[in-house]
Amino acid sequence: MPGPKDSLLQCFIKRNRSTQTYYLYLGLTNSAISDGGKFLLAARKCRRPTCTDYIISLQAEDFSKGTNTYAGRLRSNFLGTKFTVFDGQSPQAGAKMGKSRSSRLANLRQVSPSSNYPMAHISYELNLLGSRGPRRMQCNMNTIPATSIAPGGLDPTTQAELNPYQSTPTSFLSKSASMENSVSDQKNGGLVLINKAPRWHEQLQCWCLNFHGRVTIASVKNFQLVASPENEPAGPEHEKIILQFGKVGKDLFTMDYRYPISAFQAFAICLSSFETRIACE
Repeated sequence: MPGPKDSLLQCFIKRNRSTQTYYLYLGLTNSAISDGGKFLLAARKCRRPTCTDYIISLQAEDFSKGTNTYAGRLRSNFLGTKFTVFDGQSPQAGAKMGKSRSSRLANLRQVSPSSNYPMAHISYELNLLGSRGPRRMQCNMNTIPATSIAPGGLDPTTQAELNPYQSTPTSFLSKSASMENSVSDQKNGGLVLINKAPRWHEQLQCWCLNFHGRVTIASVKNFQLVASPENEPAGPEHEKIILQFGKVGKDLFTMDYRYPISAFQAFAICLSSFETRIACE
């Protein structure tokens, strides 16, 4: 389910370096980080010869694809510059789910654990000239229509039920067919998220973004995403922060998101920021 429309939902991510595991918590109070928060999702990093996978689970310690706790995964290319977010269930199934955890678990049992539905593509711009500045990223949200952020726009869960962008799992597609579907999705009116442009602070000699106190440590990982107007005039809806992520401790990060993306989508996008990509920095 997407986040609230009126405000950012405050969450935080804890990283365990020794196990390469990441835990997402919902902040229940202003001091939620110290209080522990409510567990939402977990992800474990798995390095492979040609790519890196982040397996996302509904349980803190179970990362098996063969169980009903499997939520999806994030896969990077060899350079760590392009990522695909896969959901463990179809967009139609997600649109029909209730908000409860038990409903999602029951629904996942009806979907083959080997099926993966591409729901987003994340790309980081190569910095071939070595110019100074923050990372530049773009997120193509295949299952969310760009019109969802407009006044009176269709809710993404309703859109998925009526006319899903992607309904065929990659386990049933050839590699070439999957790539063609990916390109088609990006041209089919899906929401595109881009970095909010930072400003250069002359006194501090660094790039700055206003996180309103939610980020306290400078890091190349920090970012804020807004909706791209593409070829249309920018409106107020393109100024709203849809997702922001930043460092507050050695292995502690805040993650705040809002409508029209979900906690799963926000978590997957933030996981891509943990990859080291020298070519982009």
